Formats: sequence, structure tokens, C-alpha cells
Amino acid sequence: MTHWLFPPAATPSLPILGSDRRFPVRRILCVGQNYAAHAREMGHARAEPFFFSKPADALVVDGADPVYPTATANLHHEVELVCAIGEDGSIAGWAVGCDLTRRDLQAAAKDKGRPWDAAKGFDQSAPCGPLTTGDLPDPTAAITLTVNGEGRQAGRLDDMIWSPVEILAKSRELWDVRAGDLIFTGTPEGVGPVEPGDRVEATIQGLEPLSFTMRPR
Repeated sequence: MTHWLFPPAATPSLPILGSDRRFPVRRILCVGQNYAAHAREMGHARAEPFFFSKPADALVVDGADPVYPTATANLHHEVELVCAIGEDGSIAGWAVGCDLTRRDLQAAAKDKGRPWDAAKGFDQSAPCGPLTTGDLPDPTAAITLTVNGEGRQAGRLDDMIWSPVEILAKSRELWDVRAGDLIFTGTPEGVGPVEPGDRVEATIQGLEPLSFTMRPR
């Protein structure tokens, strides 16, 4: 029997639509600038996919509302298709996620050639809806995000530069991707700021929508 110095934290997990079981999350990998229009709005051309990560406990699930983070005056929303890796190493499920980003900290890190950890991997930076199992949603499915009912982001899944299957293959060149890993696959153009009290609605046709309100500290 293992004797812990203190009780270990609970395993982060996602609910699964139509099931009383949950998906245990091992880690979160994210792909940057995977929609051509978003890459252009961020000042980049098409290139090989690149990755960053968030800790598994950055997830916000089950309809909970994230708290507006410290140390930023420019928090941005990024709606994303999320892939969940199953026991056989293939994509076992899909969800709508939102990569919350401290854009000011990211810009400062880019200017100095420093890592993005504080900009991307902070607490409660990964709101995510429940998993839908089965095949990939229709590649022509719309992906959208609104803030307080105002349209901000809109695109289609086939606007992605690298498909989910290609992203999974590329990620395996860098990591031992295993069951429980989540991959956020990038965001379409239209990223922008969210403020405390804002209501965010993120949708992908064929998947359960994600909605949350940014809570003030």
C-alpha cells in the first residue's frame, strides 16, 4: 500500500454524453495557428504544426464557470475542436473546447523568445464540453463562438490546415501519446478579449455546445 504524504488530487476528467462513465485526462496538448485565417491575423504563414501544453487540471467542466485570471489585462477566447485519445491510441471522442489565453503575456514572451506557459497553461484556462464518441464531426461543420450574443469567431472544420488525424501523427513524433490525452486542434480567426461577466457560447455542429460566464476574481 502506498502511504501518501497528503491525499493526491482527484484525476481531472470529462463527462461522456450518454454514459455514466467519465474520461480520465492525462494531459492536454494544443496546436497553434492551425487555421489559415487565424495564422494570418496573428502574423504568420502556413507552417508545420507546433504544439504547446496545458496541465490537465486547467480543465473547467460540467458547466462550471472559470474565474478571470490574475496578471492579465487582455484575456482572449479561442474556440477549438478537442480530440480525446482512447485506449487503442486512436481518437475516441470529440468535444468543444476554449483555449483561454493571456494575450498580453503571450506577446511579451514572444518578444523575448520565452516560453508561453504563463500565457497558456494557467489555472482554469481550458473550459471544455462533454465528449461525444464516434466518428469525426462532418468536416464541413461550422465552428463558432459568441460573447454576450455577439458573433466573434466563425469557420468550418475543413478550414484546418492540419486535420485531426495528421495532428495526432505529428504529436506522436514528439510524445508518447496515450489514452487520456486531449488535443486542442487550433482556432479559427476572430479571437478577441473577454471580460469578467461576459457570457461565452462555443459551438461545433454535431457536438454538445460549451457555454460559460467569466467570473470576476
